[in-house]
Amino acid sequence: MAHRPRGPAAGRGRGKAPTWNPDERYLKIYLKGRAVPFYAPSSYKDVQVEKQAPPPSEKLQLEWVYGYRGRDCRCNLYYLPTGEIVYFTAAVVVLYNVEEQMQRHYTGHTDDVKCLAIHPDKIRIATGQVAGHDRREGKRGIPGGKSKRLPSNLMKFLKEQFKDSKYAEEHFLWPHVRIWDSVSLNTLQVVGIGEFDRAVCCVSFSKVDGGHQLVAVDEANEHVISIWDISRDKAHKVTETKSSTEPVLAAEFHPSEKTSVVTCGKGQISFWTIDGGTLTKKLGIFDKHEKPKYVLSLAFTDNGDTITGDSNGNIFIWGKGGNRITQAINGAHEGGVFSLCMMKDGTLLSGGGKDRKIVQWDSNYKRAGVETEIPEQFGPVRTISQGHGNLILVGTTRNCILQGTLELELQPIVQGHTEELWGLASHPSQQQFLTCAYDKHLYLWDALSHTIIWSKAMEEPAHCCCFHPNGNLAVVGSQSGKWKVIDLTSRDIVAAHSDGTEQIECVQYSPDGQLLALGSRDNMIYIYEVSEDGLKYVKRGRCSGHSSFVTHLDWSENGTYLMTNSGDYEILFWTSSDCKQVLNPSSVRDEVWASQSCTLGFNVAGIWPEGADGTDINGCAASHKRHLVASADDYGKVNLYKYPCFQPKSSGHTYPGHSSHVTNVAFLKDDTRLISTGGKDTSVLQWEVV
Repeated sequence: MAHRPRGPAAGRGRGKAPTWNPDERYLKIYLKGRAVPFYAPSSYKDVQVEKQAPPPSEKLQLEWVYGYRGRDCRCNLYYLPTGEIVYFTAAVVVLYNVEEQMQRHYTGHTDDVKCLAIHPDKIRIATGQVAGHDRREGKRGIPGGKSKRLPSNLMKFLKEQFKDSKYAEEHFLWPHVRIWDSVSLNTLQVVGIGEFDRAVCCVSFSKVDGGHQLVAVDEANEHVISIWDISRDKAHKVTETKSSTEPVLAAEFHPSEKTSVVTCGKGQISFWTIDGGTLTKKLGIFDKHEKPKYVLSLAFTDNGDTITGDSNGNIFIWGKGGNRITQAINGAHEGGVFSLCMMKDGTLLSGGGKDRKIVQWDSNYKRAGVETEIPEQFGPVRTISQGHGNLILVGTTRNCILQGTLELELQPIVQGHTEELWGLASHPSQQQFLTCAYDKHLYLWDALSHTIIWSKAMEEPAHCCCFHPNGNLAVVGSQSGKWKVIDLTSRDIVAAHSDGTEQIECVQYSPDGQLLALGSRDNMIYIYEVSEDGLKYVKRGRCSGHSSFVTHLDWSENGTYLMTNSGDYEILFWTSSDCKQVLNPSSVRDEVWASQSCTLGFNVAGIWPEGADGTDINGCAASHKRHLVASADDYGKVNLYKYPCFQPKSSGHTYPGHSSHVTNVAFLKDDTRLISTGGKDTSVLQWEVV
């Protein structure tokens, strides 16, 4: 299906410089070698293409993060003495005080965070991240040995962060571990630049010596395990060795043996001993017990035994200092044991994948009679952690976090999408916004209370959405060409239509709500007449003329014209009355547009970084007051510029938080907040405009 073409190997030479045609008054920029002309409004007599426009005085401040990464990450949810819970999604580590409904954010990472560990002092935190785009592909650059050049606005941001361009680019590209202070949010140490491959998937502090050492495992073919001395300002690698050709799911320093580390993963549990500068391994021996395909989870008892949960649903206890099973709980769960947690009172909690159950075991590993089942809508258990007092925290594979006790119902405190996310729309009159994703779910969010007002399961993956101007209805476009109109009060589907068999890429009502336009992956724009206050739809026609799929569309304020962009960097205009193409683009140069979602146009020419290949910008949005424009880029960054932004060398502010590509941005109605969505990272970030 249906991804917009992009790729690390896309051509990215500097190309031709932008030019201004003073006779016909249009600006020409080049994307991937193709000339793209933008006709300026009549009031613009000259555009000095070499002049650099200043950034806006306004800035963005990350206010709230919606989402949690539980679908494919473990051991990433903990309670801190500050009263906050700590977890991550995308490139942000979130510190969330549930009681006070406050979030703080560590944003030192440049790409997906994959693992998290708490220091014995409960203040320092270590988080490991994946490689940047080139390194993640396991190569040193694009084919031919030429390294991919990062966009100029991103390099400027990295230089501001790291003060040194070579160091800055390395931080963006290499997987590494960051150790930081959870009170001040200051970075204390950066570990392993140039030493890890692909990603750091496991990290743990030593316990016995007060946390002077760190163990890390990367995602190289041999899953290299390394030990680091972090007792000095600059971390020093003590030793490393190849761990396993199979995936490693957990790595932990033993809580009472200074030189012992335990790892587990596909088909194995390994007991490591650090002896001088070497690591030696003893594989766990299952003897008469059924060897599992995966050892999924690890925990330790107060007396030093190791406990494992596996894919067969069994829990095994491995005696301290040994590599053999001393006790077994066979059939503890139906399906895998995804998480184990030793509680302060000495009981053990185990979390099931397939059965979604949390079971309590006493000190003799007998069922304590207390168990609960996670509702199916929240998904299987991914991780369990001790919360405040007698509360427990549960992270699930559907990216939810629940809090409560086994005796009482567990309540969701974090929810989010679980698959690629593109659809975003801001409510025309409320501080609310709508998101839809390939997980077949539609969410209506409240930006003030930071909560989901409601969610609705859809029949198929959804890609785009928009509100009717009356605020009571929304349209959701799917991957199959079907689109639905939903009553936001009853959540009922009040109309259903289909156009073509390919993905609906974008959808917008005209400002008066009397027309609806849908841009499709089949290169067409379909226009419908809307009546009965948004309940009835009659097709007026289709606009045919693009030679590639339609990516974005905007209406003129009077609803007379449409402006559309396509995947081959075309900008076309249409009359809505007859669905005909406007053959002379200069004739609509003075039209006022009701929105600015098109990434190609005179008013947004400056959001394209120097050397852009046409796929660097996935979306943009102008503020309702028309003084700011935000862009969503392919490097995990949200960018903010003055609007209109027509100078090719416009300066803006760049903000990290997402990973891989940011897919969409939207200002809320009063322009006090901006919402951004991540694609593969599935997260939603809420920014305050300050």
